[in-house]
Amino acid sequence: MINVALPKGRLGEKTYSLMAAAGYDCPSILEKNRKLTFENPEKGVRYFWVKPSDVSIYVERGAADVGVCGKDILLEYAPDIYELLDLGIGKCRMCVAGFSDFYDEEERTLRVATKFPRIAAGYYESIGRDIDIIHLNGSIEIAPILGLSDVIVDIVETGNTLRENNLSVLKEIVPISARFICNKVSYQFKHPEILKLRDGLADVIGSDRQVETIRLEH
Repeated sequence: MINVALPKGRLGEKTYSLMAAAGYDCPSILEKNRKLTFENPEKGVRYFWVKPSDVSIYVERGAADVGVCGKDILLEYAPDIYELLDLGIGKCRMCVAGFSDFYDEEERTLRVATKFPRIAAGYYESIGRDIDIIHLNGSIEIAPILGLSDVIVDIVETGNTLRENNLSVLKEIVPISARFICNKVSYQFKHPEILKLRDGLADVIGSDRQVETIRLEH
């Protein structure tokens, strides 16, 4: 049995749709109930829902054999796992954003508000820029508006929130998408099963057929 950590929300629904299309469907996950795990012994798979930012923890610690999470989580927390496949879903960008007329005065420390301090620090270190990181957890677009920061580093999908607050993308740091990840011990002891699942997903996303997202209760 392969234990799969699914991220709650749209990404998890898209992921399960891919899994089902690859032959790893689980009828019980479609039922309205309060169950926490869903399994299909015939297909050798067990699913459970977790908070998106927790998927890598479950996989790293071995509670799940495999899971799906955004590349942003992998870059920010650097979990000790294997990254087996880019699923090509949940696409967005990690960007520096601020007012379109922002001018970076390099003689002073740049104030950067972000939910991703490791990613922000790594980017600015790579260009040799001194920064003061302001770690926020809520909607960080308000930080430059209120003068708390000069710029923000955050995920940008459509850019609508930025535009509505008179902000713009100033620099794209890295593209983000959902990744199929695996526990290192599981990769050794369940190697054939995990590779079969990975290859099944690769076949689905590499084909021309449309996969309809299945709406799930979770």
